[in-house]
Amino acid sequence: MQVAGKTALVTGANSGLGKAVATALAANGARVLMLCRSAGRGAAARDEIIQATGNGQVELIVCDLASQADIRAAAAAVHQTTDALHFLVNNAGTAFAERGLTEDGVERTLAVDHLAPFLLTHLLLDLLEAAAQAGEAARIVNVGTKIDTAMDCSDLNWERRPYRMMAAYGEAKLGNIHFTRELARRLAGTGVTVNCVFPGVFLSNLGGTDGAQNWALKLFAKAFGWALPKPARAAERVTWLLTADTVAEVSGEYFGDRKPIPAPAQADDPAANAELWRLSAGMVGLDGDAR
Repeated sequence: MQVAGKTALVTGANSGLGKAVATALAANGARVLMLCRSAGRGAAARDEIIQATGNGQVELIVCDLASQADIRAAAAAVHQTTDALHFLVNNAGTAFAERGLTEDGVERTLAVDHLAPFLLTHLLLDLLEAAAQAGEAARIVNVGTKIDTAMDCSDLNWERRPYRMMAAYGEAKLGNIHFTRELARRLAGTGVTVNCVFPGVFLSNLGGTDGAQNWALKLFAKAFGWALPKPARAAERVTWLLTADTVAEVSGEYFGDRKPIPAPAQADDPAANAELWRLSAGMVGLDGDAR
């Protein structure tokens, strides 16, 4: 499927996987909206992508995904700049060494890795449906990870459990698969598809906050980064889901390298999908029955 002339939004697009996906889409002629937390780093990445691809339709939207107010403002900005959205890539993710709360009172990892794509996608669904109604592609890809875990829906904020960085990260990213499953059911018949992808293990800046990585992840990257695939390689799994004709009608799946892979058992439970949806909607101030 051709992406030239279509509009895509990629979160966390100033570095790593997000930047690689944005670059690939721009190189193929898409208009790319880069949603980035840092105005400076975002602008630098935008300029690099324009120079590398020759595509001047690469635009920056500054948004801190830890802030629900910022997400709502970013969604409003997207509505002001386009009438239809063909591709939404919920890529941004992070991990924190210590527990902390956002301005909305949400544990930070959950806020950025799960609730942010949940809220942003809801606020942009009308633009995706507009693309589908015009007979064009409308695909959502959520970037997940491969950790066998289960979410404790009775303690999403880690108030009663000892906080552990990778456990919090794994649970929040599992939320992406729950969200994908339930959203696919609710979007059935609209022409909009949603899938989740594990991009594989690659050299990333996971754990970076304000430019400072968690020391353990930083040490690992320094010692073994030479052996890991670069983000551009991982981006191929994402762009394939956005463009492959063979998945035009596929929705609600969890993909690895161009084929569905098993998800943690909890994510295959429709009741658990629906329960997390209900809780997530309440945490971002949405009607739980709304798509």
